[in-house]
Amino acid sequence: MYSRRKLLIASAAAAAGWPLGARAQSWPQRPVRIIVPFPPGGNSDAIARVIAAHLGEAFGQQFVVESRAGAGGAIGAESVARAAPDGYTLFLGSPSQIAILPNVSKTSYDQIKDFSPISVIGTNPLVLVANPKLPVKTVGELVDYAKAQSAPLTYATAGVGSIAHLTAVLFLDRAGLQMTPVTYKGGAPAMTDVIAGHVPLYFPNLSEALAQASTGALRLLAVTSDKRVPQLPDVPTLSEAGFPGFKVFTWNGLMAPAGTPPDIVTKIADEVARAVKDPKIVERLAGMGVAPLGNRPEEFAALIAADNQMWSTAIKLAGIQEK
Repeated sequence: MYSRRKLLIASAAAAAGWPLGARAQSWPQRPVRIIVPFPPGGNSDAIARVIAAHLGEAFGQQFVVESRAGAGGAIGAESVARAAPDGYTLFLGSPSQIAILPNVSKTSYDQIKDFSPISVIGTNPLVLVANPKLPVKTVGELVDYAKAQSAPLTYATAGVGSIAHLTAVLFLDRAGLQMTPVTYKGGAPAMTDVIAGHVPLYFPNLSEALAQASTGALRLLAVTSDKRVPQLPDVPTLSEAGFPGFKVFTWNGLMAPAGTPPDIVTKIADEVARAVKDPKIVERLAGMGVAPLGNRPEEFAALIAADNQMWSTAIKLAGIQEK
């Protein structure tokens, strides 16, 4: 869908006689930027570099990963929303910028109108983890133990409104529990305090949990995916643990500014679909706790719509002030 600004760009191009179809057909003729809304070195940055290398080989042009962090990812999202819809600026989006932040505060971009979904590269479930000193080994035992306490248990969050926070809120609502959130500035300090025993519970994403899976520093109680993950075959899903239908995951997907020619969007989506079938790429993603997906643009759009509804509900349950 065109924003007003991009509609004006397209109208001007047509008036000038620019061959938009031909331009799209010959794309790309120069390097393409992939904007990552987080600092370098994290999971999103690594995923972007994996897919950028594949796209570069497939299209014969360099795909450059560029970090634009800040404001929970809003700075990077805004820069792409305002970019020319010509296929030379892409966005590695996640639920944080597309389904959570716009439902919490007023953003300078519209998460639906200002972007064209291309394809989700992969998904990453969360894992309910507990400090081993907590006397529970299953989700059922955790629920019973929490209900028997005279004071609410605490749980770590990687910031108010983070996916870890809102996933915990959804779980507590389903379980009929009340717990007290302890907020940290990011996942690393939250994980550190859970391992140290200062806070007993946390919902890190799978990539964070995998680093501790074999150390004994944490007890892994359940994953939030609909099926068990191959990296943790002995860890049940929350559905198996007594919460049927509980399914939460984060994702990383390529998006373009609204109004990007559909054939460019399709070309990129086709290559993402090919990439996630490459055994070497699958192996690299699995090492990050990422399950490859490579869905179609219309499927990605449907996922965004469902996520906006789910996270909006979680935000209300959490009592976070909405815009």
